[in-house]
Amino acid sequence: MNKPRIVISGGGTGGHIFPAVAIAKAIQVVRPDAEILFVGAEGKMEMEKVPAAGFKIIGLPIVGIQRRLTWKNLLVPFKLMASLIKARKIIKEFKPDIAIGVGGYASGPLLKAACSAGIRSLIQEQNSYPGITNKILSKHVNKICVAYLGMEKFFPVEKIVLTGNPVRPEMTKLDGKKARGVEQFELDSNKKTILVVGGSLGARTINLAVQKFAQNWVAQGFQIVWQTGKGYYSTAASFVTSTGNRSIKAHEFIKEMDLAYACADVVVSRAGAMSIAELCIVKKPSIFIPSPNVAEDHQTKNAMSLVQRSAAILVTDAQAQDTLGKAVSDLLTDDEKIHQLSANMAALAFPNAADAIVAEVFALLK
Repeated sequence: MNKPRIVISGGGTGGHIFPAVAIAKAIQVVRPDAEILFVGAEGKMEMEKVPAAGFKIIGLPIVGIQRRLTWKNLLVPFKLMASLIKARKIIKEFKPDIAIGVGGYASGPLLKAACSAGIRSLIQEQNSYPGITNKILSKHVNKICVAYLGMEKFFPVEKIVLTGNPVRPEMTKLDGKKARGVEQFELDSNKKTILVVGGSLGARTINLAVQKFAQNWVAQGFQIVWQTGKGYYSTAASFVTSTGNRSIKAHEFIKEMDLAYACADVVVSRAGAMSIAELCIVKKPSIFIPSPNVAEDHQTKNAMSLVQRSAAILVTDAQAQDTLGKAVSDLLTDDEKIHQLSANMAALAFPNAADAIVAEVFALLK
């Protein structure tokens, strides 16, 4: 095979960007000579994260529809048309052998242009309830890589391959990292640790609940590593200072998530597809608080797919400030429940997801 030319499109959130980069890196392992081009949405985080990972990216002027009434929605059809024209130009000039879509509205115009030009194509759906872009594209692409069972409800069954969601490679190797995590976050190795992550931007409801229950958890002998996100960090830092409590560690953002997972006994998290994929691989007992502000409430559906298999606990966003305190305390004092959740999480993990997706990519290229 000549040097493969591969275009990868999608983004908007870390949940789409991290798997896209993981797929690209797995392609490079198989074919270091592959020419890979990313296509994203102008002004979104992929325009920064993808070049930081060492890949070239072109932005489309595409925007999503706002759920509230706003004049910006009047621009959507024009931006969509401009994006389709630019996507066709990219396909014509780059001449890819295959197009890969990872979801998010940025992948729509590019995959549509690729399919119209007769180029082989594959989409990867991270969630248990697919987004509208992938639902539309599913009729036109050759393969659909999914992370959950039962996706034939949404996609043509003959195109589906169960691969799981690709995670950052450092998450698959936690052995021996606990001591480094304890040192990194200045923890007490004799205390059980609660890790709280509300996604890269933080989560207001989770932060308010943690602030409400933190001192109670500490009084029970636990310690907390708390990723607050940018918007809440100053409030959390002031709160920690006012308590004078060294068992609460607030961080705006945690870069070394593998070390944070390694020293966590219980994780409180949003239920984004990539968070779930990582938590299954690291086998951490988790309490999910799905974000109510996502399309089709897909985070609740993601979390429920684990709850139904006795692999996680669900606390709704509306209940978090009332019930999270007891949910965390009850779990941390129930070793049998911790063991059960951990074992059931592990059974749902796909540690080789990126390799499985890349195998499908090269099967289409043959």
